Amino acid sequence: MERQARDSHQKALTINLDRGRYGTIAEIGAGQETARWFFRAGGAAGTIAKTMSAYDMQFSDAIYGQSPRYVSRARLGAMLEHEYALLVERLFESRGTETSFFAFANTVAARSYTRKTDGHGWLGIRFQRRPRELPSQIDVHVNLHGKNNVQDQETLGILGVNLIYGAMMLHQEPESLLLSLMDKLYPELVEIDMIELSGPAFPDVDNRLMALRLVQKGLSNAALFSPDGHIVQVADALWKKAVLIGRSRFRPPTRFTLDLLENARTTFLAETHLAGDDLLVLAEMTLNNLTEGDEIDAQDFLYRADILCAMGQHVLISNYGEYYRLAQYLVPYTNQPIALAMGLPSLREIFDERYYEHLPGGILESFGRLFKHDLRLYVCPAIDPQSGALQGMDELELSPQLQHLYAYLRERGCIKALDTVNHDYLSIWSHEVLEKIRHGDHEWETMVPEQVAQMIKTQALFNCKVS
Repeated sequence: MERQARDSHQKALTINLDRGRYGTIAEIGAGQETARWFFRAGGAAGTIAKTMSAYDMQFSDAIYGQSPRYVSRARLGAMLEHEYALLVERLFESRGTETSFFAFANTVAARSYTRKTDGHGWLGIRFQRRPRELPSQIDVHVNLHGKNNVQDQETLGILGVNLIYGAMMLHQEPESLLLSLMDKLYPELVEIDMIELSGPAFPDVDNRLMALRLVQKGLSNAALFSPDGHIVQVADALWKKAVLIGRSRFRPPTRFTLDLLENARTTFLAETHLAGDDLLVLAEMTLNNLTEGDEIDAQDFLYRADILCAMGQHVLISNYGEYYRLAQYLVPYTNQPIALAMGLPSLREIFDERYYEHLPGGILESFGRLFKHDLRLYVCPAIDPQSGALQGMDELELSPQLQHLYAYLRERGCIKALDTVNHDYLSIWSHEVLEKIRHGDHEWETMVPEQVAQMIKTQALFNCKVS
């Protein structure tokens, strides 16, 4: 049954008429857009204890403490902590046995007379599911794409109401809550690229799965989570970091895929003279990598996520099939070099002109976007499936009209050979490993790192047959 989206007035009025909810709305950066909906709906006196906006930095610091970045998750956390603590301190004795308290906050950089670029912001709510219960929390990051300040303000107001309503009325259905955030909104106006749910209202939520749903349901084109399983905002994670991406199905991660990433990392650091802490390595899975038929198996995705997190990997889920689109997505978030690690078959696909027929400039336009900034490809050799011979970049066969372009990109250092990968691993293919796992052929154990093999066997991942 299709979910019916309710408008902001209906949602605000529903909450206002629920006398068991009472809280604070604090907004910084775009006006009291969320609070306005509750006042317009009527009955807000039974819902709102306080609303406020602290635009001046000194006022804001005096209330919430100093912060190096005012539009940040840290600032959002300080706002929620302060406002929720005040509710409990001042009102618990008089109404805490019958009232579920909430504190909503946002801190936003929207378009304005002085800021002409797309805005972004953090929104969150700390709330009780029922009186006397420990609070739960939802943190959200959004990218705003409105053409003017008024449009961003309207978007933020609707999104704020959606978040408050979702927390209170849909917490028992996290995926419905997620979809409800975009009620009466459109991807052209706002992108939600990070959400994290925590606390007793979400006992069974795996936030890595929420990251997947963000991309799968079209709320964002990409989402990132760290080795500890927490969803992280891409701009924060990539800030002043060089980036190395390895794209694969990771089903499961094999000796080849992990050796490729490690050798590319070593080479990248040596060439850029960066310290290890200045480089972020991302294991990327596209929606195509995750789709089996027409569906995404959530449990299968979590198997891969469990292994990659255990291996200390940051995992990026994206809807960018073409590499140039991935590059365009990453470039605004860092001023440092970006590298992609891949095998020769992937490089061959990049030079396949069929993938760029939708672009007015064809393959030249795609390469212009891909290599516009300091981006390089590290390409390891491959084993020819027919002859068994080793093929390197010199043996890559391309159409005659592309040979000069290929030579030019190699000469400029945009495409680099990565010959340090263990050649014994080049014949390992993850789909063959998966088949061996499912059929009880123990040869697969030699094709993945020992830690991966141990996890697959002890946790019976990928329908592993344990004898």
